[in-house]
Amino acid sequence: MKRFFISIAVFVTLSAGAQQKSMDFEKYDPVSTLVVPEHKPTRAKYPFIDVHNHQWNLSEQVIPSLIATMDKMNMAVMVNLSGGSGNKLKDMASSVKKAAPKRFIVFSNIDFGGIGSPDWTAKAVKQLEEDVKNGANGLKIFKNLGFSVKDNNGKRVAVDDPRLDAIWAKCGELKIPVLIHTADPKPFWDPLDEHNERWLELVTHPGRKREADNPEPWEQLIEEQHRMFKKHPKTTFIAAHFGWYPNDLQKLGSLMNEMPNIVVEFGAVIAELGRQPRAAKQFFDKYQDRILFGKDSWVPDEYNTYFRVLETQDEYFPYHKKYHAFWRMYGMGLSDDVLKKVYYKNALRIIPNIDKTLFPD
Repeated sequence: MKRFFISIAVFVTLSAGAQQKSMDFEKYDPVSTLVVPEHKPTRAKYPFIDVHNHQWNLSEQVIPSLIATMDKMNMAVMVNLSGGSGNKLKDMASSVKKAAPKRFIVFSNIDFGGIGSPDWTAKAVKQLEEDVKNGANGLKIFKNLGFSVKDNNGKRVAVDDPRLDAIWAKCGELKIPVLIHTADPKPFWDPLDEHNERWLELVTHPGRKREADNPEPWEQLIEEQHRMFKKHPKTTFIAAHFGWYPNDLQKLGSLMNEMPNIVVEFGAVIAELGRQPRAAKQFFDKYQDRILFGKDSWVPDEYNTYFRVLETQDEYFPYHKKYHAFWRMYGMGLSDDVLKKVYYKNALRIIPNIDKTLFPD
């Protein structure tokens, strides 16, 4: 893959007669002079469930400090999607049960090693059943499925590979949801030029750039996911990151109409919603029963941006990572009824064994 960097020089005059100074676009971050009402919540208005979190080593030792941070932001329950399987899952679920049984939910993961062998599917289904018995309340599928997972013949395993059908069907039978991340933002596949909206992110994080067919076109990966959703209508799928359509809510809405077994969460895409507050609010109102709160990375201070977009009607405020979103955002000002559904009611309905006594109604 060819990697290249574009340097955009902006020249500013420091003072009359002073020497001009060159500044890269990456460093240019002007402070807005706009004077408007500001509300900067550091705590969610209602207790919330974060359905998209990753704690790779969730143990009795780290749980107390996590809870202290969760309490400050009013996070009632954290869903840890990185539970693994087998003994790792069992140990993690046991730690949660001992230290804080009401505050954490653990999802299991699939070990794709050996897929293609005659008994792989049966063993994977059996392992999933054991994981659920040992405390898993959902299944998380990482983006390696579709990207890098290969069978025992070295062939890429598609998201809708029939050898996985029994797993999705078993999730429906066990009444546990599948939270799945397929592909990445579409601009990661687009040419790295002045027209690419994610240019700054890609030049500062070049490992995220993909060629048009690496490993397949973006459209093919997403279509594989959708075929899988349609093939298993009795299984509930949580499409991570708004299914990578947070920038095209009309398209996402049509997909949700077509596939009633999917719900969405907005981990890492709140900046897309915050730059289209009127359209996003209409979307949240219409699909208020099918949207879950998700954050993805565990950086506590970044949750404040999510609260501000969801709860306030603030104008023209920055995202917390310029390389991820250089634009300004606006609050949607969701109603209390919609906020409660997004913060906790929808997750209570979809994810089993969350303690309902932690929530007001």
